[in-house]
Amino acid sequence: MTIADTLGLSDSQERVIVRVLQGVLFGFLVFGLTTGQLSMTITSGIALGVTLFPAILRREYGYAMDAGLVLWITIAMILHTAGSLSLYSQYQWYDEVTHTVSATIVAGIGYASFRALELHSDAIDVPSEFRTIFIVVFVLAMGIFWEILEFALGGLITVYGVDDIVTDMIFNTVGALIVAIWGTGYVGSLVGFFRERLRSTES
Repeated sequence: MTIADTLGLSDSQERVIVRVLQGVLFGFLVFGLTTGQLSMTITSGIALGVTLFPAILRREYGYAMDAGLVLWITIAMILHTAGSLSLYSQYQWYDEVTHTVSATIVAGIGYASFRALELHSDAIDVPSEFRTIFIVVFVLAMGIFWEILEFALGGLITVYGVDDIVTDMIFNTVGALIVAIWGTGYVGSLVGFFRERLRSTES
């Protein structure tokens, strides 16, 4: 099962959409640089780098990530970057949607890593219920790390206060549960890639 099957798009169509969205992120980066908006520059630069990571994996390891998954990552990054245009402060629902979408990406990576380790080692055999708990805990841990990073960076990234952190954690949990209940099948190829990397490190 792939995201392409769900969306009804071909790989080529998904790649075109990804390129367009990457162009938008590059536009945000140029805008931030030319207007001296440091927060926008940093956010868009990181987001653009994340969207290019699948291409790096393909070049370095020969792993072609599902185009739908690349699209999903890119959508998450552009939602987050667009929030820098005062959308976070103007619309509470936008922040909630963005955190939910971003949390699904983190949850997918966390699950794929854990499942690959489980399949790799005969000593690890956990029930599916524990995998669900792991996904939620992993996403919340990453969420806490991100909130600490925001405070550490001070004025470079906008911090909205304790109430916002609580809301972020709630919708991070929503995103984690979405993946735990419905989304683990979409990262099957990523599980396989991580498992192959574990094998290669032992050889």
